[in-house]
Amino acid sequence: MNWTVVQRILGLLLMMFSLTMLPPILFSLYYDDHSWLPFVEGFGLTLAAGFICWLPVHRVRKELRLRDGFLVVAAFWSVLGTFGAAPLFFSDSLSLSFTDAVFESMSGLTTTGATVLTGLDELPLSILYYRQQLQWLGGMGIIVLAVAVLPMLGVGGMQLYRAETPGPVKDTKLTPRITETAKALWYVYLAFTITCMVGYWLAGMGLFDALCHAFSTVAIGGFSTHDLSIGHFDSATIDLVAVFFMFVAGINFSLHFFAWRYVSVKHYFQDPEFRAYGSILVFLSIAVIAILFWHRGFAEPGQTFIKGLFQAVSIATTTGFTTENFSVWPAALPVLLIFASFVGGSAGSTAGGIKVIRWLLVYKQGVREIKRLVHPSAEIPVKLGNKAVPHRVVDAVWGFFSVYIIVAGSMLLLMMSTGLDQVTAFSAVAATLNNLGPGLGDVSAGFMSLTDTAKWISIAGMLLGRLEIFTLLVLITPTFWRT
Repeated sequence: MNWTVVQRILGLLLMMFSLTMLPPILFSLYYDDHSWLPFVEGFGLTLAAGFICWLPVHRVRKELRLRDGFLVVAAFWSVLGTFGAAPLFFSDSLSLSFTDAVFESMSGLTTTGATVLTGLDELPLSILYYRQQLQWLGGMGIIVLAVAVLPMLGVGGMQLYRAETPGPVKDTKLTPRITETAKALWYVYLAFTITCMVGYWLAGMGLFDALCHAFSTVAIGGFSTHDLSIGHFDSATIDLVAVFFMFVAGINFSLHFFAWRYVSVKHYFQDPEFRAYGSILVFLSIAVIAILFWHRGFAEPGQTFIKGLFQAVSIATTTGFTTENFSVWPAALPVLLIFASFVGGSAGSTAGGIKVIRWLLVYKQGVREIKRLVHPSAEIPVKLGNKAVPHRVVDAVWGFFSVYIIVAGSMLLLMMSTGLDQVTAFSAVAATLNNLGPGLGDVSAGFMSLTDTAKWISIAGMLLGRLEIFTLLVLITPTFWRT
């Protein structure tokens, strides 16, 4: 393990992250909300910590290996979530404990959207902006941003990119150079953010709200500047704008890049994961809307349709925006929506969950095993489109599912051991591990009622979900540390 290389990169990344605390200072000065000091303190603390970490090893020029990349990613997300909490902890208007500040920061950075805050409508705008900015940076992955910048500092990025994007498609590059790939992803990400902001503004949001909600929509985060989330605006047009961009943000960003480069949408319809993703959302939306009509009648058909569609897309893509308290919806709808979050969005998107591609491969593997019962000697490949999927990929998907179930079950037992009932504990695990945000039971309105122990379990779940479990769990295996 190249400890000096890891230390140097961690110091550089912390110093880079400290700069993200400067925009809220400008917002505070512009809106005169008298909340600029916590961000100055957070900036100074983060910059100093990064500098102290970087200075003793700033002349080191060793090659970064894959194992080093895993350690950098895991350490950086943990450390970043902690230092990102500094302005929230220092703010007198919030009066948060250290645990609550880290929870809120980690929830933003991992695009989970769970919160311990109330009275958002009364908070300083600089703090509201900072929460949204955390989600936007975490959405595409600040490590991917660093991949585009670090080569200029003499540090290679492929190891960081692979560690940051585990999964069946992690080796797919849009361009020959990894730096250009990272830049391409950010260009697409930025373009969607600007377009979403303009869409919200034209639909009736103020410019500040449009910017903040564009950040959390494209990042599939779910933080809002209002306690009632998107429901605060009570606008069908805004709801539909949100539905469109939540759907778009849940698609593999590689497809968006190809559509822009070749000025064609055929790549979407040729992609098996996109077709499965679209089909899941369509059938889920139909089911939710139909059940709502069945129980509510047809007194307000337009409202029922839009609210059902909005909540189905929001929860299934793990965005977590709400226009109603879906936890009190009739029949099995709340549990159905929570289950949908376990599917999540596409690989290569900003969504959470297990990812559609993995569910698709598990389904095809199941179909193959049924066929093998009839034809035991037949060689039946698992295919995506016209291409056979390597056995190693199928094995990795099954391994991921196994570990995911074990982690979710362990977290559920730990949550219940803190005194939570089964519904609250299950939905809290789903909300954090799937990077969803809202839950059921006692966490339907937020996580503020949980004990500190339960909040730290939730923080661990957010990190595991954001880094897709293996990136963190690999660090506790003897093989990783063996020379």
